[in-house]
Amino acid sequence: MTIAATPNAVPAWHTLEAATVLERLETDGASGLTEAVAAQHLERDGPNELLETGIKSFWLILLEQLTGTMTIVLIVAAAVSLALGEYVDASAIIVIVILNAALGFTQEFRAEKAMAALKQLSSPTVHLRRGGQALELPARDLVAGDIVTLEAGNLVSADGRLLESANLRVQEAALTGESVPVDKTIAVIGASGAALGDRLNMAYMGTAVTYGRGAMVVTATGMRTELGRLAKLLQSVKRQPTPLQRHLEQLGRGLAVAALALVAVVVALGLWRGEELRLMLLTALALAVAVVPEGLATVATITLALGAQRMLKRKALIRVLPAVETLGSVTVICSDKTGTLTQNRMTVTALGVADHDLEFAALIEGDRASSPPELTVLLAGAALCNDAALAKPDAPATIGDPTEAALIVAADQIGLRKPALESRFPRVSELPFDSDRKRMTTVHRVTEDGELPGGWPLEVSAHTAFTKGATDGLLEVCSQVLVGGAAVPLSDDWRKRIAAAQDDLAGRQMRVLGLAYRQFAVIPSDADLERELIFVGVIGMIDPLRPEAAEAIKTCVAAGIRTVMITGDHPLTAGVIAQELGIGSNAGVLTGQDLQGISPDDLSTRVRDVSVYARVSPEDKLRIVEALQKGGELVAMTGDGVNDAPAIKKADIGVAMGLTGTDVAREASAMVLLDDNFATIVAAVKEGRVIFDNIRKFIKYALTGNVGEIVTMLVSPLLGMPLALLPLQILWINLVTDGLPGLALGLEPAEPDTMQRPPHPPKESLFAQGLGRHIAWVGVLIGAVSLVTGYIYWLNDSEDWQTMVFTTLALSQMAHVLAIRSSRESLFAQGLLSNKTLLGAVLLTIALQMAVIYLPPLQTVFQTRALALSDLGIAFGVSTIVFWAVELEKLFIRRRSPPQPRASLA
Repeated sequence: MTIAATPNAVPAWHTLEAATVLERLETDGASGLTEAVAAQHLERDGPNELLETGIKSFWLILLEQLTGTMTIVLIVAAAVSLALGEYVDASAIIVIVILNAALGFTQEFRAEKAMAALKQLSSPTVHLRRGGQALELPARDLVAGDIVTLEAGNLVSADGRLLESANLRVQEAALTGESVPVDKTIAVIGASGAALGDRLNMAYMGTAVTYGRGAMVVTATGMRTELGRLAKLLQSVKRQPTPLQRHLEQLGRGLAVAALALVAVVVALGLWRGEELRLMLLTALALAVAVVPEGLATVATITLALGAQRMLKRKALIRVLPAVETLGSVTVICSDKTGTLTQNRMTVTALGVADHDLEFAALIEGDRASSPPELTVLLAGAALCNDAALAKPDAPATIGDPTEAALIVAADQIGLRKPALESRFPRVSELPFDSDRKRMTTVHRVTEDGELPGGWPLEVSAHTAFTKGATDGLLEVCSQVLVGGAAVPLSDDWRKRIAAAQDDLAGRQMRVLGLAYRQFAVIPSDADLERELIFVGVIGMIDPLRPEAAEAIKTCVAAGIRTVMITGDHPLTAGVIAQELGIGSNAGVLTGQDLQGISPDDLSTRVRDVSVYARVSPEDKLRIVEALQKGGELVAMTGDGVNDAPAIKKADIGVAMGLTGTDVAREASAMVLLDDNFATIVAAVKEGRVIFDNIRKFIKYALTGNVGEIVTMLVSPLLGMPLALLPLQILWINLVTDGLPGLALGLEPAEPDTMQRPPHPPKESLFAQGLGRHIAWVGVLIGAVSLVTGYIYWLNDSEDWQTMVFTTLALSQMAHVLAIRSSRESLFAQGLLSNKTLLGAVLLTIALQMAVIYLPPLQTVFQTRALALSDLGIAFGVSTIVFWAVELEKLFIRRRSPPQPRASLA
């Protein structure tokens, strides 16, 4: 026998008759492949397993941490210090490099675990027919053409075309996003472009059989399966650096260039003036250290970590630390529907019996005695004709199919508890649901023990059968309808009214089931059981919206963030849900099939207007995210299934569901929602904005101080002064004076307009919105104040002049950090105690500065002198010039642009 070739273009197996599939795969449906052919297929296709590629090595991650621009500047500075014999300076710089590298490495070394989680979705063993025998083999030995048997509880181990289906239901949520198990069939699905969720005659690796049994012929294994295709997508997607990472890298390059330029100019001028080479090298070293904000990486990492802790309290678990800041810059949130915008639990919403249509909430809250008696029969029958169960006798938690669980919960809510009903109506026979009949029937013996449900209108007979299923099919086997507690003929008028009730509920995107019953003394044969039934009514169920979702989306609109729904559900359902939530525009709903005909360039244009996508594949989700990013958007993508993982990983911030999400989705994500709630994303976005604002405040604070140091170092030689600051003094200011208050800035509370302004454009410069201007003029002011103070002391031949420069510079930065807590509000309006941590950090930093000045061991290390109290008072006094100057700047800003109304958001 020749081995069937594996074509590059995979056949649309769902469009072929089962016999044709068997013929193409050269196998036999009864006996399967022979061992010899199976061995050949295994050699050709390889094992049925997912392959891992592209994992970063330990050494590569470490190398990346040590080759950042600012890190290289510091390493060169340390080398120069060692060459000059300045061992204390060199040691301090090396410690900084090691600390920053360790923090970065710890974050980056989280190996990609998404593939490992993906591999766990394939079962370890499988039952199959091979060579005419029933075997149990490792799933990795499966090959195309094998005949696999499926039973409830099995994980599907490969992709296959179904050959047998006896009430087979498969949970495909991980691949398709559909929350309800899918009824499978062996019939041909004619549409070659049918979405994965519509290929009812196929079973796919990684899905789970929840009901019934069946058999399939394997059509694809390993990386050729739909799960393997997702694995390839997942491995091809590379995480993009966050806006903060990009900004800091750009900042590092800019500072490195500035440092080199300054060093070259100063050294050249000094040598031209005849200065000693050693002095010039020390000056160059001091300048390089002054340019680089050594504490920036550490403060940014710790600020992000503190933000992650606060987010955890809001049910958002951060897995990738830079994602904390990314959230603050998000411009589009792509959200799954099921479980995120909705509650992911089917709920009975509406009931229809005879002449009564009733919202279920009204039934619970109203007077039960005035309700039509048919409602009791309807809900009692739905609970009895049902294979779900209450998890505990005294609790509403359920076990079983979500739709059936919704029915027993609804019955329980009006006092019809399933255990009590089963005691009065024990099941004695049944006809299970199948996809052809689209209904299920259970037969119950009516005991004489216990009481009948209140308002029970039916006469007591030996047996009662309840049938539930699709309304159209149910009406075909009904001859009467229950009206006012009595059965009347099912006339054409009644059929029209029932059909109208069904259409009304379906038009509201509910899942509709009908219920009928029949009473008899002797149980008839199965063939006669579902005949001459009495129709009772219809039940409408829906996955209800989360009550807080609509308000959260309004918050997004106010914050300039667009919400996009991407779901595997039916387009009509998606459209109705989006309309109720206020998502979208007049651009309508795009389906996966629509997307196939749109070019990448056209899609980049369409995604600007379309906010609802339905029946989409994993590739479609990835394309949507990429198109949005191409249009300049910063995208957050939420999801819970394996099918969401590539798009989650590609997004600027991937968000996985913690309650219903798969391990694959969680490992691909940067953030996990512990409550699967869209409102939690919005709360996290607010927290991210606060963190981004606070990191910008630290950059404003640190770089302004660095400019002050540079001005001091550059101008002092022009005034004929010696080296104004030593390298170790600059390191002290950059680490201690910057570090402690900088960390406290990370705890600054949200400003009033945090969620009432648009996000920062992703490509906007870090120095936009006046940040660069502030750094320049306030930095010059800090340098001028410090240098002028020291210059006056130097002219008067005071030996304390360098200590005065050092101290005034440090105290000026303390005045500066208090002034920049808000970009527009006065410190007096904010209140000095509104950030007690910052106040404590300022006081502690001042105390440490005093220790450097007055403690003899530290005086030796930092080459300082004890200042007289009058000199210390002058340093404190002149440093406040910076505070008042910044307060005047904020007063000007407030007068130029009046404040927006305060946000009333949590």
